[in-house]
Amino acid sequence: MSKKFLLNICGPTSVGKTEVALYWADRLDCPILSTDSRQCYKELAIGSAPPSSEELHRVQHYFIADRSIQHPVTAGEFEKFALQTLDKLFKRQDIVIAVGGSGMYIHALLHGLDALPSNARIKVDLENQLKRDGLALLVSKLEELDPEYTKIVDLNNPRRVIRALEVIMATGKKYSEQLNNSPKERPFEIVNWVLNMDRNQLYDRINLRVHLMIEEGLEAEARSLKFHANLPSLQTVGYREWWPFFNGEYDRERTIELIKQCSRRYAKRQLTYFKRFESALWLDPNDINSQEESLRKAGVL
Repeated sequence: MSKKFLLNICGPTSVGKTEVALYWADRLDCPILSTDSRQCYKELAIGSAPPSSEELHRVQHYFIADRSIQHPVTAGEFEKFALQTLDKLFKRQDIVIAVGGSGMYIHALLHGLDALPSNARIKVDLENQLKRDGLALLVSKLEELDPEYTKIVDLNNPRRVIRALEVIMATGKKYSEQLNNSPKERPFEIVNWVLNMDRNQLYDRINLRVHLMIEEGLEAEARSLKFHANLPSLQTVGYREWWPFFNGEYDRERTIELIKQCSRRYAKRQLTYFKRFESALWLDPNDINSQEESLRKAGVL
């Protein structure tokens, strides 16, 4: 095979991305590069739902539990890391599989991030406003200035909200209008799959995953990390819902229900984001025949 291929497998949380990626990694005898913004942190061993030890042993993975929450990674830094990793892998591989559900990281890998301006003064002002007034006020401002972007961004992630507002205030233009204006060329062919299924079935899978995480010790894991609650890596579903519980604001049952609810909302935002990938093929995770047909048409098989 003369061409190099990146098979990108993305989709909402709990849809079955890992299983599909492992199936094709076995068939194609290739490694997996994670595009998950949380599975890279070794402390998040339960709540980020990383591959199991057996799965990691079965197929070589990259960007899984390879750093600490004390060393956060931005989407821009991930882009550099991923491209450097792929450059090394493609010297001995014709195909690599990328798998994950973090829209901004996937976008960075496939198309590159836009060179948007920074303004230190505006950023500091927004950070001070966050400390003074809380995240809700900043979210309200973003919804007013760029309602399109609020449909796809994680509104519970203060760093993402502040970054969007910083760009809007620095340029006078919507953040959403400045994204993906000039996709970067990549030295490999991209086969892009978005896995999806019936919404009720997906929500059932999400609820089941939350129950399994609770059984595996998610509460204890979150409790061990509560002193780091302000880190960007912990502003995520599965962790941030525990902080009010630990402070006695509501009970454990309510906490678990909130994790399920927020996970379902996150899945919905993921699906909205992936609609931006115009060339992506939407597939059922169990439809191996259609997946195989896609790879044959692309020249991978």
